[in-house]
Amino acid sequence: MPEEKTTQKEVSNIALEFSPQDLDAFIRKTTQKLEEKIRELDNQKKELEERVKEKTAEVEKRVKDLEDSRKALINLLEDIEEARKEAEKERDRTVSIINGLVDGLIILDSNQKVEFLNPAAINFLKIKEEDIKGKGFASLKEIESLKGLVDLVLKENEIAKIDREEYSPSKDLTLEVTTISLGQEKEKLGHIIVLHDITREKMVEKLKTEFVSVAAHQLRTPLAAIRWSLSLLKEENLTEEDKKDLIEKCTQSNDRMINLVNDLLNVTRIEEGRYVYELEPKDIIEIAKSSIAAAMEEAKKKKIDFSLILPKEKLPLLEVDEEKISLAIQNLVENAVHYTLPGGIVLFKIEYNKEKGEVLFTVKDTGVGIPKDQQKRIFTKFFRAENVMRMETEGSGLGLFITKNIIESHKGKIWFESEENKGTTFYFTLPVPQKEKFATFLERF
Repeated sequence: MPEEKTTQKEVSNIALEFSPQDLDAFIRKTTQKLEEKIRELDNQKKELEERVKEKTAEVEKRVKDLEDSRKALINLLEDIEEARKEAEKERDRTVSIINGLVDGLIILDSNQKVEFLNPAAINFLKIKEEDIKGKGFASLKEIESLKGLVDLVLKENEIAKIDREEYSPSKDLTLEVTTISLGQEKEKLGHIIVLHDITREKMVEKLKTEFVSVAAHQLRTPLAAIRWSLSLLKEENLTEEDKKDLIEKCTQSNDRMINLVNDLLNVTRIEEGRYVYELEPKDIIEIAKSSIAAAMEEAKKKKIDFSLILPKEKLPLLEVDEEKISLAIQNLVENAVHYTLPGGIVLFKIEYNKEKGEVLFTVKDTGVGIPKDQQKRIFTKFFRAENVMRMETEGSGLGLFITKNIIESHKGKIWFESEENKGTTFYFTLPVPQKEKFATFLERF
């Protein structure tokens, strides 16, 4: 406490040393300095605020630029992703189209390595994709099925320019080969080998040739016979018996030509879908008897034992075109008689299978048979087995083609068994109408 009093006293003494005027001036001066300092601080504050504002604006601008860049980058990435998806979609579409092509494609890169091949090429060449993909084309010569293709396409270690040259990897397949170069001449990107299946065209070409040959041969023989008979009829010294014999031969030759023309017309109608069937309920037993009558007479002349076996029970009426089904039966039975040597056996049998609701027909002979390697062609147009052609028997090779179409158009099935030099058995079925099946079903109860 004494120290405080001393301090106050000292202050009082100092204050007494200044006059009121001096004190007032001192206060004003001090106040002025404080105000100037405050103004200076305010100016500094404003300046600092301006700088902060500028920096803030600059940062905001940079942030905005970064945000714009980010959005632009996101948009770019989205565009790239969209383009990638579109490219993948286009690639998948292209691959689907290539895989769906009926033509085979083998794509080679710039180093002649197999880069891609589609399913058609794999099927044509009977190979596995993994066996050749990535391998040099020249090395494929080691694969038996590709040897011919490599020899055709590769010339002096370069892919040759080929346009529609034929190549057969197997006896049942003929391909047309074309090579396409990818890229410019200075920069080869690779090659495409196109394999086009022309087997059907070659077969049609062969059939046309066979048609002309068969038609010419089959027509020439009866025409020559007719011409010969007519020339003889001009002779004045012929007896009535000779004239009748010549007229009969003319008639037979004329019938042969009519049958051939009818066969050709029937084939044309079948292929054009105009072989119309008029189905009516008919007694198939009576149709069969009348159909095989001529063949039975021919068998008797050739001393062939012809057996006819019919079911003991009465068969239901079948929905058939009488003219067409008669032709089918006639074709099968006449073939059996034609191709069976004297002393042989021919059997024609009809059975009723109630369980399956169908009638089974069997035509069996002990004739020359059909060679095993030719059996798959038996129902094709103009087909005649080699052993039959050596016999020089008549025939256009159209009968079984027509017969198969007739039976299948009646909702039936036809098949055969054969062994060369031992005989052939043809089977075919015809369905029983639904109402007859229902009646048979009721009989069981």
